[in-house]
Amino acid sequence: MFRIAAPRQAARAASVAFAQSQAVPAAGASAAQSLTARWMSAAAPGPKPANPEFSSGPCKKHPGYSISNLPTSSLGRSHRSKLGKERLKFAIDETKRMLGIPDDYLVGIVPASDTGAYEMAMWNMLGARDVDVCHWESFGKGWFADAISHLKLRDTVEVTEHTAGYGELPDLTKTSKDRDICFTFNGTTSGVRVPDGCDWIADDRTGLTLCDATSAVFAMNMPWEKLDVTTYSWQKVLGGEGAHGMLILSPRAVERLESYTPDNRPLPKIFRLTKKGKLDAGIFKGATINTPSMMAVEDYIDALAWAESVGGNDGLVGISNANLQTIEKFVDQNEWIDFLAKDPATRSNTSVCCTLDLSPEQIKEFVALLEKENVALDIGGYRDAPPSIRIWCGATVETADVEALMPWLQWAYDEVKK
Repeated sequence: MFRIAAPRQAARAASVAFAQSQAVPAAGASAAQSLTARWMSAAAPGPKPANPEFSSGPCKKHPGYSISNLPTSSLGRSHRSKLGKERLKFAIDETKRMLGIPDDYLVGIVPASDTGAYEMAMWNMLGARDVDVCHWESFGKGWFADAISHLKLRDTVEVTEHTAGYGELPDLTKTSKDRDICFTFNGTTSGVRVPDGCDWIADDRTGLTLCDATSAVFAMNMPWEKLDVTTYSWQKVLGGEGAHGMLILSPRAVERLESYTPDNRPLPKIFRLTKKGKLDAGIFKGATINTPSMMAVEDYIDALAWAESVGGNDGLVGISNANLQTIEKFVDQNEWIDFLAKDPATRSNTSVCCTLDLSPEQIKEFVALLEKENVALDIGGYRDAPPSIRIWCGATVETADVEALMPWLQWAYDEVKK
């Protein structure tokens, strides 16, 4: 079994310390412990992961999580109350601080998860100039489809598609600094991310960049100076709850909102970011467009506190990298498994996708075996992706559990090949 490096031991210790500083365990903890116990099958290759949850969304809760630890004073209160606004504003301020977002950028909580946040940006801002849409997996392809089929941008501007198959990136250098650029930072369903630094985005661009970063934020270093609109959701790297999105705007994005109004494009209430031609600044101070779940807000704040306990953003990135490195070591040692991502420089450290030397039917059997053994849950590849498995390696997944999983991958492969 692989050993945990010293930095990962420190992070694990911090997780334990964070958990011990919280309230009493939740009711029913014994049942949960029973569910994830390291019971062994007759031919067990080794201990099972202490937690078998490797889903790519919603993702595993952070180590030490208990719903009983969440403050309840904001529950049952109006989100417009002084307390409600304070908690929402605190979530925004902590996000901005922990991610190192520039002071002149704005952060807001918006409806409908990352999807709502990204659609909101598209519907408000696109159409002012020509657009480059870059996609290499299902979600990015969805943004392209929305741009041409629902926004019907090709009726008024030129829309250029830059695409590649699963496992690859398109040539991003073919995008133009004078166009708006839509892209995903990390392809959740293909395990392919953009290179560090986003050097292909010009510093002197005149167009905006709209970045769907839902499976990248808190796991990859975000080059904020390259990003004008960034969106993500709580249920990915921090293991929060769904239904709420985060919208991060640069000053250039704000300028677009206040200077451009799309013709003949009615916006539903939950998409409206301006009032009388000016930014609705309250959204970025905790005055949400519609009613949020205050329990989900408290859950997100709790996740931020845990993140701080393991070293903040740098600590989270480090854990995700260590998880990926564990799988990389295993893949290097076994010919029957490989990464879907062709280039190691674009290999995701969150949604790690791997192909297997098995038929599609055998891959389904492989996944089912690991679930039956309560070793790994929800690791089947995305329905539109090539036959594969997908192991979530965001920071709430402990490196020791990824290490424990590796011998079980070999076990499942051997069982299927019999």
